[in-house]
Amino acid sequence: MPNIAAVPSIPVILDPAHKQMSNAVRFLAMDAVERAKSGHPGMPMGMADVATVLWAKFLRFDVENPSWPDRDRFILSAGHGSMLLYALAYLSGYKKMTLEEIKNFRQLGSHTPGHPETDIDIGVEMTTGPLGQGIAHSTGFALAERILNARFGNELVDHRTFVIASDGDMMEGVSHEAASLAGHLKLGRLIVFYDDNKISIDGPTTLSFTEDVQARFRAYGWHVQAIDGHDPAAIEAATQEALSVTDKPSLIACRTIIGFGAPKKQGTSGCHGSPLGAEEIAAARAQLDWNYDPFVVPDDVLSLWRKAGTRSRAEVQAWQKRCMSNPNRAAFDAAIKGDLPPAYESALAAFKQKIAAEKPKHATRQSSGAVLEAILPAIPELIGGSADLTPSNNTQVKGSADINAPNYNGRYVRYGVREHGMSAAMNGMALHGGIIPYGGTFMQFADYSRPSIRLAALMHQRVIFVMTHDSIGLGEDGPTHQPVEHLSALRAIPNLLVMRPCDGIETAECWDIALRNTSRPSLLALSRQGLPTVRSSDSANLSARGAYILAGADEKRDLTLLATGSEVSLALDARAKLKQQGITAAVVSMPCMELFEEQSPDYRASVLGTAPRIAIEAGIRQSWDRYLGEKGVFIGMTSFGASAPADKLYEHYGITAEKTVEAAKKLLG
Repeated sequence: MPNIAAVPSIPVILDPAHKQMSNAVRFLAMDAVERAKSGHPGMPMGMADVATVLWAKFLRFDVENPSWPDRDRFILSAGHGSMLLYALAYLSGYKKMTLEEIKNFRQLGSHTPGHPETDIDIGVEMTTGPLGQGIAHSTGFALAERILNARFGNELVDHRTFVIASDGDMMEGVSHEAASLAGHLKLGRLIVFYDDNKISIDGPTTLSFTEDVQARFRAYGWHVQAIDGHDPAAIEAATQEALSVTDKPSLIACRTIIGFGAPKKQGTSGCHGSPLGAEEIAAARAQLDWNYDPFVVPDDVLSLWRKAGTRSRAEVQAWQKRCMSNPNRAAFDAAIKGDLPPAYESALAAFKQKIAAEKPKHATRQSSGAVLEAILPAIPELIGGSADLTPSNNTQVKGSADINAPNYNGRYVRYGVREHGMSAAMNGMALHGGIIPYGGTFMQFADYSRPSIRLAALMHQRVIFVMTHDSIGLGEDGPTHQPVEHLSALRAIPNLLVMRPCDGIETAECWDIALRNTSRPSLLALSRQGLPTVRSSDSANLSARGAYILAGADEKRDLTLLATGSEVSLALDARAKLKQQGITAAVVSMPCMELFEEQSPDYRASVLGTAPRIAIEAGIRQSWDRYLGEKGVFIGMTSFGASAPADKLYEHYGITAEKTVEAAKKLLG
């Protein structure tokens, strides 16, 4: 590795075109951050040389066809340096990224928010900013490319995933999970440029980060190089070498100077997350021979960049020609569009009829597995996996092969004990397109996955999180594995559908909802314990309305019992006991609060009724208050659970039909 001091002198860049092109990136970043009076100028200034070589000579993209399916994917994992990406987008000619957008950096309604937000029309493949997420999602991007290549061949799918990652990305735990998985899967089309500038917000990274990153990645099975990140020839040579490696992902450690060109602040934390100031920017202009006003890019430099933006036009046209004559074109187009095939609907309907006829007493995790057995053959895009809990999550369909190097034509990913890495990879697969990912773990470990679940919701991605063992019904494994607060905590995430079905038919309906919602993720909360079938085979998807009256719809009710999942059958038992005492209770199954809130006021009022209400759920009360009001009663958990058989725990914590009857009689006075 080049021995560059903490605050070195500016190296001489011999290629004049490269120098001007990279400086255009630097000064747009400096000027935009200065105008906004907030932002992170240091990283764009330090990585401008790497980004210029990548975009001008290697990255396959076309600003006129930003959603070209076979484009290379570029992910700015160090999302705080967003002006690097915005400058590249403007300079290369994305129509939507105008100079006015650059000037409106970090302003309300602009296309240049403080951290990048998914927008293919300006070359932003994913939302980044939470460090570690970009590099972790990139594993999913690269894996999706290999899966689709195995299905459709080189003529339609043959591209790479490039990432710029920072020291902070390398510190985050999820990057370890993702890098380990990428190495195991031999994702040779993943290339990460590591911005090794040795500066963090607090100061030198040596304050907290002294490991040998390159050795770590070699241990993961990556191809590793180290270069001077300000030497365009070295950057180009290293990229060429990485492209030649087919059986290992590549890490190119780029020793850079944060704030490159700022005489007083370069190489220090002072340029990490604050504007440089007018005086320092003026000094940088002199230092780098950039004699232009703020936001001005000379025509000759802009012309070089615009040529880079159309450099792949011939490749795009050749791909389009191949696509027109490819026998797999219709299937490929359907996969990229994300449509569900007609055979899916008939398979699901047949499954619901079978469950209604047989009325099994199955855990909903088991029902979920049966749903997958029915529908997975009909949906080639559906790719499953589990974080080392396959037999418990029931996520693998019999006969579906594992995905492993060099055979990526399976349907199932063994993610290992990497819940966060799994969730990030699934997001990346969905973002890439052509894949509908689902993956399982215990619901207790949703906390390990939460940052990526939140990003899936923020990015409006169809990702299906299968969370089993959803309550104290888990039993003997005890409170460390019993989710109590999780349902309410997950329901707090905007744009996430949290669904807790009560039997096999509702489970099938919830899968249908998850598959049809193409602009938001879904989380299925599934039981470990067996539950009776309480629904009939209605052709309509009743769960799609979020809640519905399961029993007592035609009766004048004295009471309304609201329940989800495993507590719905308990509510039905309580209703029967109350009826024996002359009390008429309606039972409302509420598999998805989010969908119920989207229904009309009249529908919600008809379901909830005006009678007093009791909610029953083996979790905490928090998300139920909006339905209970001041006088409603909640039967559920107020503490962590304990280690015991499930039936004993329900009795111990008072989540029973008998306790519900007692509460109802007290409520009705």
